[in-house]
Amino acid sequence: MGIQGLLPVLSGFAAVQVLDLFDALPDVFLFVKNRESRFVKFNKAWLSMHGCATAADALGKTDYDYHPPALATQYVAEDERVMRSGKPLCDQAWLVPDHTGMPRWYLCTKIPLFDADGTVSGLAGVLRPFDHAGNAPDEYRRLTPAMEYVLEHYRRPISVADLARRADLSASQLQREFRRLFGMSVGDYLLRLRLLMAQRRLRETADAIGQIAVDCGFYDQSHFTRAFKAHTGLAPQQYRRRGGPPRE
Repeated sequence: MGIQGLLPVLSGFAAVQVLDLFDALPDVFLFVKNRESRFVKFNKAWLSMHGCATAADALGKTDYDYHPPALATQYVAEDERVMRSGKPLCDQAWLVPDHTGMPRWYLCTKIPLFDADGTVSGLAGVLRPFDHAGNAPDEYRRLTPAMEYVLEHYRRPISVADLARRADLSASQLQREFRRLFGMSVGDYLLRLRLLMAQRRLRETADAIGQIAVDCGFYDQSHFTRAFKAHTGLAPQQYRRRGGPPRE
């Protein structure tokens, strides 16, 4: 049956007991989030990875409490996709820093969790380091310098040629590897990251749309509005009023 089929039918104390088994797996990092993407359950390995001495240190917190906003925004956006669709996402490659700031590549699997009436109430996920997942990490590690540069400098103009130099690849090699490993071009990834950061600003601040556009790396408000509407189906002001996530 597996954990994917087991968790939704367990409840209360039984579910907690089953999840506690993950404390015996030091190289698997388990977490459970509620509908607001707040952490409600985790194993000891996850707590150690995030520098938490006890479960109370992490209860109710979000990825924004542990990771740079550019990364946390992507993690939470993926949570929303899982919970909105009601379908699992398996073996997604993520660059995740630990509590010391050291980034490492992981495979992440997330599954939706359901209430008795079939309503999605949250999700459960596991992270597995590549060297314990039966996959060659070198393919991803060689892209790490480029990925880290994008995450730190997404507000500025970024060229594929510059990123390729940081990964010691040609521009065509970088594009090819990026598409193979992440299913999108370098430009698509950068655009998605900028849009995700803009969505967070629209939801959580009253900042002017023009300022958000510039701060998130767009040429101007017009460029931002066109890209935002193409991605979400809503103009930025409409998105802000509705406070909703992007369409699937």
